Amino acid sequence: MMTNSEALDKIRQIVGNKGWLDEPGDIQPHISEMRGLWNGHCDLVVSPETTQQVADIVGVCAASGLPVVAHGGNTGLVGAGVPNGGVLLTTHRMNEIRDIDPVDNTMSVDAGVILADIQAAANDIDRLFPLSLGAEGSCRIGGNLSTNAGGVQVLRYGNARDLVLGLEVVLPDGRIWNDMTRLRKDNTGYDLKHLFIGGEGTLGIITGAVLKLFPKPKRREMAFVGASSAEAILALFTRANSGLGNMVSAFEYFNETSLKIVLDNIKDATNPLAGRYPAYVLIEITSLSDDDTAREALEAILGLALEDEIIVDAVVAQSEAQCVALWGLREGVPEAQRQEGTGSIKHDVSVPVSRISEFLREANRRVHQQMPAARICAFGHMGDGNIHYNVNQPFEMDKDVFLDQWDIFKKIVHDLVNDMDGSVSAEHGIGLLKREDMATYKNPVALDLMRAVKQTLDPQNIMNPGKVLPDG
Repeated sequence: MMTNSEALDKIRQIVGNKGWLDEPGDIQPHISEMRGLWNGHCDLVVSPETTQQVADIVGVCAASGLPVVAHGGNTGLVGAGVPNGGVLLTTHRMNEIRDIDPVDNTMSVDAGVILADIQAAANDIDRLFPLSLGAEGSCRIGGNLSTNAGGVQVLRYGNARDLVLGLEVVLPDGRIWNDMTRLRKDNTGYDLKHLFIGGEGTLGIITGAVLKLFPKPKRREMAFVGASSAEAILALFTRANSGLGNMVSAFEYFNETSLKIVLDNIKDATNPLAGRYPAYVLIEITSLSDDDTAREALEAILGLALEDEIIVDAVVAQSEAQCVALWGLREGVPEAQRQEGTGSIKHDVSVPVSRISEFLREANRRVHQQMPAARICAFGHMGDGNIHYNVNQPFEMDKDVFLDQWDIFKKIVHDLVNDMDGSVSAEHGIGLLKREDMATYKNPVALDLMRAVKQTLDPQNIMNPGKVLPDG
């Protein structure tokens, strides 16, 4: 086995002078998690240009036992990309769109292509790539797939794994698995791509993908609604889902606190409704028809809901600029929390859609039983059961004292989610943040199967070691 020093020298030779960093000041931006929760370390940051270079690098790591952690845009929220020694491999120089086919409705891309660039390329051929999230201007598709990213259009189009036909992956022994297929049907055994989508780089490094494209909607309509409770919002969702069908592309819930934080901290943010209410929802529908059918259907649903006193107030956007402004309220919640500067204990959880309002009511009760002055900022994708349930620091409380209670509030929320047959990680992944939660809440047989897959593909445990799977 070659020494670490020999391995690192060989990796430098593979990528050339412009493809590596080893000075502490140059490495630092790559090893810090974006929220500042973790700061890792590594011997070398390496930036390959081709899949073959990735394979050669991983082959060297396998021969020397060096760990390797893959990076996209470093926008993850669970510490999955934080290295603990070895090599950090960033895909930012692997940024080519390889092929676009409007007949097959596919796009073949390198793993390092920025998500917003994929959306723009699809738009240029009158198609839609629907994966959309707050970090889309800097996150890269390989990371999106490795974490099975969700975003705001899961309700209509599914998670990242639902948007992939084929993958190219470098395996832990340095071999390249090329399955860049555009086939919609292939029933020849196990669907291996799903081992790597959501695997957070623990089983291999995604280097390319064939993505599904969709017809580009001709019309977008949007409404912002105020209601007396989350129960009322859920009742509205049931009506919208029945009356509007697959035109509903987003159904985004806010509680009163989350909207207030935006209005208080985001410049030019304004409440589109005349009053303030305990619960709100942003509804987006899209249509392939360039007429008023979608708007009329949305207005009819809202009109009946107002008559039946399910909701209290609603406004329908009258222009694309108003649509953008309404989306700004939803997308502004995380940034508004950062600007406010108070501590926030965050949870990315999901429960069955039918139990969303029950979850919110009971979680609020349990949190306030523990800390009556806690401010609950709850928002997210009600239409697919995913709520970002954040317990925010009381203004009069010391931030460090509050954050010291992270584990207490995490247990309160996660125990409830587990009791409701939910998931303690809806769309952000496991990484370091929720690794030990896997031992508590994941089915033990499922954990055994996951460990068996890991041991089979990566017996040396060099691929992003210490992430996802708990010890045991």
